[in-house]
Amino acid sequence: MPRIGPAPSAHRPPAGTGPRPGTGRAAWHRWANAPSLAWLLAIVLVSGIHRGIPASGWLLVHLALLGAVTNAILVYSWHFAEALLRLPVPSRRALAVRIGLLNAGAAAAMAGVVSGVWPAAVAGAAAVGAAAAWHGAALLLRLRRALPSRFRSTLRYYLAACALLPFGAAAGALLALPGTDGGDGLHARLLLAHESLNLLGWVGLSVLGTLVTLLPTMLRTRADDSAEPVARRALWVLLAGVGLAAGGALAGVRAAAGAGVVLFLAGVLVSAVPLARALRRRAPVAFAPLSAVASLVWLVGALGRLAWLCVTAPDWDALHEALGGLTPALAAGFAAQVLVGALSYLLPVVLGGGPAAVRRRTETLDAGAWLRVVLANGALGLYLLPVPSAVRVAAAVAGLLALIGFVWLAGRAFLGRPRPLPTPDRPEAPEPRQGRPAASGPSTTGASVRSRLGSGAVGLAVLLAAVVAGVAADPSVLPVAAGGSPAGAVGPAGGAAVVPTGHTTTVDVAMSGMRFVPDTVTVPAGDRLLIRLANKDQTAHDLVLATGQDSSRVYPGRSGQLDAGVVAQSVDGWCSVVGHRQMGMVFHVTVTGAPRPSAAAPAPGAMDMPGMQQSAAPPAAPAAPHTPYPAALPPVPASTVHRVTLTVRDTVTEVAPGVTQTLWTYNGTAPGPVLHGRVGDRFEVTLVNDASTGHSVDFHAGSLAPDGPMRTIDPGQSLVYTFTATQPGIWMYHCSTMPMSLHIANGMFGAVVIDPPGAPAVDHEFVLVQSEQYRGAAAHGGPGIADAAKIAAGTPDAVVFNGYPNQYDAAPLAVRAGERVRVWVLDAGPGRATSFHVVGAQFGAVWAEGAYRLAPGPGGAQTGASQALDLAPAQGGFVDLTFGEAGHYPFVSHYMVDAERGAHGVFDVAPAR
Repeated sequence: MPRIGPAPSAHRPPAGTGPRPGTGRAAWHRWANAPSLAWLLAIVLVSGIHRGIPASGWLLVHLALLGAVTNAILVYSWHFAEALLRLPVPSRRALAVRIGLLNAGAAAAMAGVVSGVWPAAVAGAAAVGAAAAWHGAALLLRLRRALPSRFRSTLRYYLAACALLPFGAAAGALLALPGTDGGDGLHARLLLAHESLNLLGWVGLSVLGTLVTLLPTMLRTRADDSAEPVARRALWVLLAGVGLAAGGALAGVRAAAGAGVVLFLAGVLVSAVPLARALRRRAPVAFAPLSAVASLVWLVGALGRLAWLCVTAPDWDALHEALGGLTPALAAGFAAQVLVGALSYLLPVVLGGGPAAVRRRTETLDAGAWLRVVLANGALGLYLLPVPSAVRVAAAVAGLLALIGFVWLAGRAFLGRPRPLPTPDRPEAPEPRQGRPAASGPSTTGASVRSRLGSGAVGLAVLLAAVVAGVAADPSVLPVAAGGSPAGAVGPAGGAAVVPTGHTTTVDVAMSGMRFVPDTVTVPAGDRLLIRLANKDQTAHDLVLATGQDSSRVYPGRSGQLDAGVVAQSVDGWCSVVGHRQMGMVFHVTVTGAPRPSAAAPAPGAMDMPGMQQSAAPPAAPAAPHTPYPAALPPVPASTVHRVTLTVRDTVTEVAPGVTQTLWTYNGTAPGPVLHGRVGDRFEVTLVNDASTGHSVDFHAGSLAPDGPMRTIDPGQSLVYTFTATQPGIWMYHCSTMPMSLHIANGMFGAVVIDPPGAPAVDHEFVLVQSEQYRGAAAHGGPGIADAAKIAAGTPDAVVFNGYPNQYDAAPLAVRAGERVRVWVLDAGPGRATSFHVVGAQFGAVWAEGAYRLAPGPGGAQTGASQALDLAPAQGGFVDLTFGEAGHYPFVSHYMVDAERGAHGVFDVAPAR
């Protein structure tokens, strides 16, 4: 077994070939490992503030893979080359330069993507590829100079990985360029090629080549005799798999890409056979081997899932969306976990300081081993399950705690003081023999094993607490509790109890097209009724009965059932997902020989989500003075690529003085954030559903098939919606989940402003989005949501600009006399038109729906005048005007009943300078 620690003294480098005088091996390894630990620390920091960072999910993945893992591969592939080839240790100056080039490139690439500055992203990717190519060339020179050794095949894995990374970096650079989001699935194909070359090629080959020798060393056992020949043969299978997967993706042949993934998976399983034999000889107990073994399990599972997706996905865009849910398994479960496991073993060894210091650092990094392993893997598994959003967030926090634990322990070991000098009463332990690990490793006594099992039990308890905390934060995920007696105890209208027949009637009901099929079943009185449900729709549904029984949520493609118990009388049922009942998802159980309930049945909506009742709730006193929605148009970002995250939340909001409602919002406000760009700009919008029900987004500013990007996503899911702005105007975006009127009325709308080329410059630009409020009554102890009955009747409680009635009366929009003012107006509806008018002013230019109605003359000179801009729901435009003198100028919807309902504000015009 080759020595993985420092090179033996017989092979120490001659003078002048090692590190500079005054620096030692430990000092070098402190410097070389610092970037990996710094990138891991960055993951912790970004995870804590990710809500304010664009593309934070993408950034976290690349902080782990491009930052921490890639640095470790560069450092330890060179370290293993020194240990395995038995050559004199060369100067590490060139390696230090490569590490610097890699980190500069990684930082530039990540900053360029997050900021939308694609030249920086491309330059960074080029630097990363150059560092890998240089590193591969240096390893090849070392390999050619070395005598044959047993495990030189490990170096071939490193060479293959270094050859693949430049191509993977090039694919990543292409992903950062504008124009790769076309309808032919180019972006998805490039992404799969990028992940195949980088995750499977660069990371996968490096890890598998290293574990041939490292895993048995971690286990303190010898490598299996077949390890080297098996690794040599498996390398060709793995390389063929990477090439076929990446080539199939680039060629647009999903079957070929899937076959490549299957081939790579076969190579992984073949190379794992000698490792399994080593595990049979010595079971993993310490943190390092436990993490390494868990990472291989995640790799195998993720590869199997990826192959299945390649074959079964209906198109490339669907595969692209599915990859978003698979990436955490590969990035966190496989790559990041094997990194922390390897560092836990290698850091004490390479930092040296004698057996006592190595042992002390090893014990430090092994603290709470099973707790951290159970916490990390359990949290990731929980995160990937179809659990409610609040539970997924709690799981992410639990997993982050495991990473924080490693970073803290690694920092203690990394920065810890060197061992004390030997004393007569405490001599230094002898140097371990070659072929044995430097430290004796953690104890495996019975007491130690019991302690580790207890540590793992604590990890399970923390995960259970995370689930309980998530459910407590969002009780709506629990089934509705059946109140009162079970259905079998309910008597008919006369009050007599029914006699059970002992027979069970079982019916199959499909959920399809916002209907129950069939929507009526007939059951003899006294029978037990069992309803088997199959959801064939694209959104989640449930079935609740007026007697209180509930099927709980049934997600698309899945099945469920509702046990109604012994039925005594006819009963109504419905889907309780908000708005679905109003769209026709009703169900009837007709009991033969028993009267149908009438007044006993609850009113429509009584068991729907909060706010579906028809009565109004008394308003609550406002908690604080209202802060007006910012009406000023935000500036156009410098980049032509706009990366935006829209997070859907259930937000308790004051919608009028003393009135609160539970709105569904994009980023916490209604309207959602105003997006501003120019013709030709590309928008990459990540929609994250942190709400309690399914939602979606539809951007009128883009032109593309709605099937994929506008689909409804369930709580806890996300999707990426990419479009290019080809036409100017103020465009609406909104939730397109049915019933669409309810989702829009409850706050899910916003504006995208695309500047018309050649429009005259102005001194001020404002955005006013008109919408309606249909306030629902409070229910279940919280504020209501929009009232579907009021929406259908067209009787709003208020008509408002930017989400709040008369807010710009109390906080007028300030301009000066003589300044040119542009007001962008969008009618978001969902049902009322507008006629925008400014009292006391005339419009010098009017632009609506793609063209000027009243165009300005040369240099913006006024050629006429207009008094109002009329817009139907989902239409928009702008008006230009100049106020001739100081004063207060109201702006209104000239549907005057709506102005009196709140569509009113004021321009406060100061004297000219």
